[in-house]
Order: sequence, then C-alpha cells, then structure tokens
Amino acid sequence: MTTRPEILTFGCRLNTWESEVMRDHAQGLGNVIIVNTCAVTGEAERQARQAIRRAHRENPDARIVVTGCAAQIHPENWSTLPGVTRVLGNEEKLKAESWSPAALAEPVAVSDIMAARETAAHLVTEFAGRTRAFVQVQQGCDHRCTFCIIPFGRGPSRSVPVGAVVEQVRALVGAGYREVVLTGVDMTSWGTDLPGKPVLGQLCRRVLRLVPELERLRLSSVDPVEIDEDIWQLLEAEPRFMPYLHLSLQAGADLILKRMKRRHLVEDAAHVVARARSLRPDIGIGADLIAGFPTEDDALFEQTRAFVADMALPYLHVFPYSEREGTPAARMRAVPVPQRKARAAALRAVGAASAARYYASLLGQPQRVLMETPTTGHSEQFAPVRLSGAEASVGDILSLLPIAVEEGGLVAERI
Repeated sequence: MTTRPEILTFGCRLNTWESEVMRDHAQGLGNVIIVNTCAVTGEAERQARQAIRRAHRENPDARIVVTGCAAQIHPENWSTLPGVTRVLGNEEKLKAESWSPAALAEPVAVSDIMAARETAAHLVTEFAGRTRAFVQVQQGCDHRCTFCIIPFGRGPSRSVPVGAVVEQVRALVGAGYREVVLTGVDMTSWGTDLPGKPVLGQLCRRVLRLVPELERLRLSSVDPVEIDEDIWQLLEAEPRFMPYLHLSLQAGADLILKRMKRRHLVEDAAHVVARARSLRPDIGIGADLIAGFPTEDDALFEQTRAFVADMALPYLHVFPYSEREGTPAARMRAVPVPQRKARAAALRAVGAASAARYYASLLGQPQRVLMETPTTGHSEQFAPVRLSGAEASVGDILSLLPIAVEEGGLVAERI
C-alpha cells in the first residue's frame, strides 16, 4: 500500500491546493509530516510552530518538512525546530524532484522567490476530505500593501495559461467534483503576463464553455476595483457561475485604506456591493477586514464599523492587525493589542448580525445545496445549510427549502 504523508495546512485556499500537489509528490516516502505554513499573521506562524512541536512529541521518529510562506521568508526560523529535517521554499515544494528520498537529505532548499517568472500547472484530482476542488490560476503579487508580507513569500504575479486551467478543471469533473473554486494570491491580476492580456472573467467563460459538465464555478477572494465586465455579466446571466463574491476590503475608512496603499476607497467598495446586489439580489458577499491597523483611532474604526454594518455583509473574515517585520505598516504608530482584539470582536459581532439577517432573507426560497457531510453543505450563495430529516450522500447537490435560521446558518428540508 502506498504511504501517504500527513499534511498540516495553514492559511489560504491556495495552500490547500498546494498541499494536495505535495501529497501526490511525497507518496511512498514513509513516516513524513509536511507542515505548510502561512505568514499572514503572527498568530498563523505561532500555530504552525505549536503544531510542529506537537507532531514531534507524538511522532518523534517522523521526518518533518516545513514549507509555505513563513518558511520561504525566514527559513532559519524553522530549520532549528525539533524534528524538522527539511525546509522547502514555495517554488521548491511543488517540484516532484524535491520529494525524492535523496532530496530529503538536504536540510534547506529555498530559492529567491522574487526571481520566479512562471507558474507551472499541476494536475490534482483528489482533495482529501473535501467535496469542492480548488484550482490555482495565479500566483504571487505585484502590489505592495503596507501591511502585507506575502509578496515576499510568493514572488511576482504570474498566471497559469487557459489551457492548463481547463485541463485541470476537466480532470476534476471527471474525478467526480461538482464544484470548482478558482484561487490565487491576487487573482484579479490573472492574465496580465499572458499574450493578449486576457482578464479573469474571460478565463471563467472559457472554463464554463469548454467544460460543460462542470456544474458550479466559484471564485475565491477578489480585489473590489479589478472585477472586470465579463465577471459582472457572468454573475447576471450564467447559472453555473455561483452568486458569491469575497472582497479583499480590509477597511471601511478612506484614510486607513490610503495608509494601507489599497487600490480602492470606500465609495468603490460600496459601488461593487450595490452592483452585485442589483444583478443578483440573493448574492452572498464576504470581505476580509483588518482591525486595529496602525494610526486607526476610535473615529476611524467607527467609520469601518458603520460601513460594514451599512453594507450588511454576511461573511466577514476579521483579523486583528499583526505586525510583519519588513513592512511599512510595522513602522507606523501602533494600536495597542487589546484594542485591536476588541475592535475585531466588534466587527465580528456586526458580521454575525448581518449573517443572521441574510440567512433569514433566504427562508422559503429553494436552494441548491452541495452536501459536504451527510447532513451539512453550502448553498450557491455559500450559506451553510443543515439538512433536516434523512441523511444525504456526500457530494450530492440537493434542492432544499430553508425552514429556519440557526446560529451559523440555515436549517432546510427536501423539496
């Protein structure tokens, strides 16, 4: 029987996809634990270090390989942890040759990620324990938001060609997946380095046209000001393009957005939300938010809190600001950590109230739900749904009628 490595994944959906690439490459290596780290926050790094120490205690004979953005940026911080036998960079981790028995003897293999110019496509047809699949279409970022260290972990923006994306999606559909999520670091920059400079919406159109068997296509996080017209048209008219947007918003105060070096202002974000709802009134909209960014006083935070409440966004990912060494924001006047945490909690409370109202708006409206367990799944708008009554088969798409709102989602019954 082929030995499958244990993989501990932290961070984004792109890391989830990359973990599956590594799982394929590392089969048969014996007692190996792979830790795929994230560098977005100090908390993410702390959790990864804690997981490494726990893994070594519980399995002292295992060879631990650490990779991901945190390992790429500061490999020396990880190579000395107990049980760690190898540190791999973000480019190296996706290469099959990095996972040969001979290569595992090399303690550190981390190249200059800023020199990367291409992103190779990798065929992944199995996602452990999941019913939706992720496809990487873009890698890296050319922007320099003042709070973000990720460009130094991922390198410059580079796109996966259309043909390779279509091949991946076709293989996943053939393997039984009914929903595919396109993902990347700065996904709306897809195509800027390809001939003719196509845009992300054109890629989505090609995937839907060339893989007619694909039932559901979804996007991960997008930049509000870079949503192209093809995406808007798909949202309005294409039933297989899911009515869902997750916005890289970060703040709801113009002064803070400028200090973050974001590419949008509050008015831009409000326009995107209004346009999305005018096309699909039931659309699910989420946003990433940073609480307690440097220089944020009570008045500026209240602008963000009020904006988020006015927009009534049901899916919020809220993070207390975390200093990242080497970024401009780390040199700005800091907000005390307890205030950051309190503001994050306040934003999450706004999000929970908006979510409850949003779920209530879906009551009595039939939903198509992809079942991820025998009793739970997500609607097209990404609303969590619990099935009342007889259990379903995992991977089924059911027509369900929401009959109640509970904490964290909807209760529905078969139609």
